[in-house]
Amino acid sequence: MILKAKIPGSVPLTIKWITMLWLIYLLIFTILRIATVVLFIPENMSVISLLPSFALGFRYDAKWISILILPIAILSVYPRFSPFHSERNKKWWSYYLAVATLFLLFFFGADFGNFSYNHTRINASALNFAEDPSISFKMLWQSYPMVWLATALFLSVFLLSKLFKHTHVLTKRNEQENMVYKKRWHAGAVIFLLWCLYGIFSFHPLKWKDAFELNDNFKSYVALNPMQNFFSTLKFRKPSFDDEKAKSYFPVIADFLQLDSDNINNIDYSRLVLPNSKTLESRPNIVLVICESFSMYKSSMSGNPLNTTPYFKQLCDSGIFFDRCFTPTFGTARGVFAVVSGIPDVQLSEFSTRDPDAVQQHTIINSFEGYNKFYFLGGSSDFNNFDGLIKNIKGVKIFQEGSYKAKPLNVWGISDKNLFLAAEDVFSQQKKPFFAMVQTADNHRPYDIPAEDSDFVKRKVNEDTLHKYGFESLQEFQSFCYTDYCFKTLIENAKKQPWFNNTIFAFVGDHGVEGETSAIYPHAWEKGSLSDEHVPLLFYAPQLLTAKTRHEVVSQIDILPTLAGMVHQSYINTTLGRDLLNSKNKMNAAFIIHHDEGNIGVVTDDYYFVKNLRISQESLMPINSNTLSLDSKQQDSVKKNLSQLTSAIYETAKWMLVNNKDN
Repeated sequence: MILKAKIPGSVPLTIKWITMLWLIYLLIFTILRIATVVLFIPENMSVISLLPSFALGFRYDAKWISILILPIAILSVYPRFSPFHSERNKKWWSYYLAVATLFLLFFFGADFGNFSYNHTRINASALNFAEDPSISFKMLWQSYPMVWLATALFLSVFLLSKLFKHTHVLTKRNEQENMVYKKRWHAGAVIFLLWCLYGIFSFHPLKWKDAFELNDNFKSYVALNPMQNFFSTLKFRKPSFDDEKAKSYFPVIADFLQLDSDNINNIDYSRLVLPNSKTLESRPNIVLVICESFSMYKSSMSGNPLNTTPYFKQLCDSGIFFDRCFTPTFGTARGVFAVVSGIPDVQLSEFSTRDPDAVQQHTIINSFEGYNKFYFLGGSSDFNNFDGLIKNIKGVKIFQEGSYKAKPLNVWGISDKNLFLAAEDVFSQQKKPFFAMVQTADNHRPYDIPAEDSDFVKRKVNEDTLHKYGFESLQEFQSFCYTDYCFKTLIENAKKQPWFNNTIFAFVGDHGVEGETSAIYPHAWEKGSLSDEHVPLLFYAPQLLTAKTRHEVVSQIDILPTLAGMVHQSYINTTLGRDLLNSKNKMNAAFIIHHDEGNIGVVTDDYYFVKNLRISQESLMPINSNTLSLDSKQQDSVKKNLSQLTSAIYETAKWMLVNNKDN
């Protein structure tokens, strides 16, 4: 139909071809937008409600189609550069269209992958992984059918290139005069394309934020195409803060952190914490295990019938276990940053571990005087610049890929079991107390399980049951069970060592994973994506700590203050973390940010409040049931208080990212 469309004979060949190309690209963009809706539309959302998204999406698409075609229109003002001037020009413009189409389809392919994993359009955050191209490529190669995906991509580009060449031949064949250039037609074409670039059908320039006036994240993402979202969010890759805003919220933060009068008078977050009467004078060792993708709802501690972590549940029954711990956000780099620094990584597009203005942080680990300090990672610490973050720990010794006798299992290095065994070999050689961080990686694509661990039993569960209880595949389920096997290896071997009885093990997930939680938790976990951040937090030391399960809401940023509070020595806390075992009458709350959607909020013992940085949207969800038992006046009051706390933590965290440094 497009190829046979009638265009007046007085129109130059170049303009006719540009018109055909514009319509073909518009069809491609529309088909891919429809595919996005078909694949990812939320339940209970009607297709009719997306019509405004398609209307706005047409304008974004017109803008990007014009970006692709403008070079042809502008250069063809000089007839010698026209695609119809010579066979050589035809060939070079065909190459240009092939590259442009490859660029377009690559972005859409990456966008579909990102949407399936993160439920958002691809944005500038993707550059976090492009900065480690080798490791990122190996992960993709080992996790996805890259050969087939690449074949499909290049085949699509090849076929579209053939189509473009066919339209070129068809345009020229149907013309007798073969007029290449005519001033008014070329001027009109350029003006039209520039209008599309500005924002067709509008007297105001089309901006990225216009999509969020639809007041629904999915509707906004349907309107935006991946290129518009990616390039618009590049501006968020530098940390920014508003000093005056942070100061204005200081009274709220002072109350939240229970700061004393000196802090309040000086507007100072820094506080010296002295040992209390319950601290351990035995100078216990600390082993802090940051567990990859350790979602609470997938574990045995949540009551999940699949019983994936029976051994770890035994540890929880014998330690101080917090069953409502939340990470500030999703992502390993952001999770490790939150643990080490005590600050939620609220930088929108770039991980703070990668930003030279934010990676340098004061950390409470440096208050553990007289301790040997270690960091263990199965792979390379260059990935996500973990190396730069960990080097904030004075005197730390880093063990990573190349430090171990065991051979790498996959792109993430040696297996978690071998990582634990290697770490324990180092612990057994220490003559001084030690503080060690061990970061696991096996519970992640490509979900490899070493053949050498033949005593690990790979359970089989049917697909429907897996999906019902939160697992997307059998491989993911078995990998999660393998994590429990590795924890058992760590603790059972440690029990045989003389240092075990004077060691505190702390386990926390780096983040959770979104999935089906309706069979286990109230609706807020799925509707509010709380499963992304809900992780187990365990302090295990059977000879030192009295076992107790605690149900108050806590945060990943509270881990180091809590560990420091267990040891008989003073420490300086300059951030938002709090000692969970020695804070009286505190407000139980955990801050959460979903960067891509622009959602920020807080979880309390009763509610999850969330609002959006880009659209006028806020919600209050109960976390203990599916019914919000508050009248409208009570809801307004709770929303107002939690909104203020949310903004206070957000603005303070932005300020701290670039101001929390050692003097």
